[in-house]
Amino acid sequence: MGVRLMVVDDHRLLAEALASALKLRGHRVLAAAAPAAGAAELVITRAPEVCLLGTATPAEPGMFDPVVRIKRERPQVAVLVLGPVPSPRGIAAAFAAGASGYVRHDERIEGVERAIMKARSGEAAVAPQLLQGAFSELLNPTAQPDDEGQRLLQLLTPREVEVLVRVADGEDTRLIAAGMGIAPSTARTHVQRVLMKLDVGSRLEAAALAARTGLLDRAGPLPHGSRGANAEAGGGGGGGGG
Repeated sequence: MGVRLMVVDDHRLLAEALASALKLRGHRVLAAAAPAAGAAELVITRAPEVCLLGTATPAEPGMFDPVVRIKRERPQVAVLVLGPVPSPRGIAAAFAAGASGYVRHDERIEGVERAIMKARSGEAAVAPQLLQGAFSELLNPTAQPDDEGQRLLQLLTPREVEVLVRVADGEDTRLIAAGMGIAPSTARTHVQRVLMKLDVGSRLEAAALAARTGLLDRAGPLPHGSRGANAEAGGGGGGGGG
């Protein structure tokens, strides 16, 4: 029997992809995307059985305030946190706020579905390897943990970072080209370079990787005036240099 679900994440492309996959598996998805700040209000209003709440920074103070409010006003709603590889602090903060489980952004859909079913039945939904990794880090803390998002960001040029941000925003090649004032062929070349450097096979995978590692948050906003800049050029002579 399908579960009444909500998928709430800052990154629309990632949220909609997960929502679509869950719909195909027979679940009733009530919403696909919303800013984290509005997550609690949305969930309280719609009252699903399970809410999948995405975050790129699980250890940040106040990140799980929406979970606290949801559990206070709708205690019957099971909240599953979707996030990057968590630190022990991130896992502890999620459960302390009242979450029913923690699922990695890159988990297979079968794993996400198992976690949903566990959460609905009142069980704690967290992969054993996540707990093992958390306990291992607590017992043997690293002085300087590897920052995958920063490492990936250093692989890209500033223009490729802008392309990745636009891909994550759901822009197609035509919109990327218009927004950056380059030819569509140049935009396609930039997209292919981004996919190659991130070692992924599709735009969706690139967006998911960027969200999971916090790369998008590190990238910051698009350059001032870049949205729609030089769109009138329509791929003229200035675009080829990309």
